[in-house]
Formats: sequence, structure tokens, C-alpha cells
Amino acid sequence: MAGECVLVVEDNELNMKLFRDVLESSGYRTLEATTGSEAIDLAANHSPDLVLMDVQLPDLDGVEALRRLRADGRTSALRVLAVTAQAMQGDRERFLRAGFDGYVAKPVDIVALLGTVRHHCDT
Repeated sequence: MAGECVLVVEDNELNMKLFRDVLESSGYRTLEATTGSEAIDLAANHSPDLVLMDVQLPDLDGVEALRRLRADGRTSALRVLAVTAQAMQGDRERFLRAGFDGYVAKPVDIVALLGTVRHHCDT
């Protein structure tokens, strides 16, 4: 995982800090976006190894941002995980059907987050 880059897309400042601190202390480099549009631009220009995409964003929601990433040849193969507080029965499956490669529920379990990130960075 040394030096692998994770694009964190999160509009909540405290959540962003949590993701950044946890990932960087575990050896990952991070890029940060607070909107779906910014995430699309950063992904196209920096080719991160993984994207953690908040589903609720101020401009484009995470599902629409994912749709646009998948439609662009430069970013279509990126591994993108949905990050959301929508954790009712069936939500995980709904996001996987929408095209996300994985799912992280909020509030975030740090051990589970790192396991999920490692899993998707190693594949």
C-alpha cells in the first residue's frame, strides 16, 4: 500500500479530517474534494488508486458523480466506494447495483474502513 493514493470526496470538514488522518497515518496519500464536480476533475487529472465517495454532496450526488466517472475513459476503471449514512437494510446492495465497488457506512468504523481500503487497493 506504500504511497497509494486515495481520493476522499466528503463535504463535512470533520469527516474529511478523520479520513485524512486515518489514511495518512496508515501510509496512504490523500487527495481531497468537497463536491462531486471537484472529485471528477481530480480523478481525471491524478488517477488515484481508490475513491471514497460520499453519497450526499452539495452539487452532484455521489451516484451521479460515479456515473460521470464511469462514462469517462480516463476514470471508468477507478475503484469507487460509496460512503454514506444510508445504512438501512438493502442500502448496501442498492449502491453496489448503482456501480460502486464497495460500501462504507457512517459513522465510520476505522478498523473496517482500513480493511475495506486495503482490500480494494490490493485487488
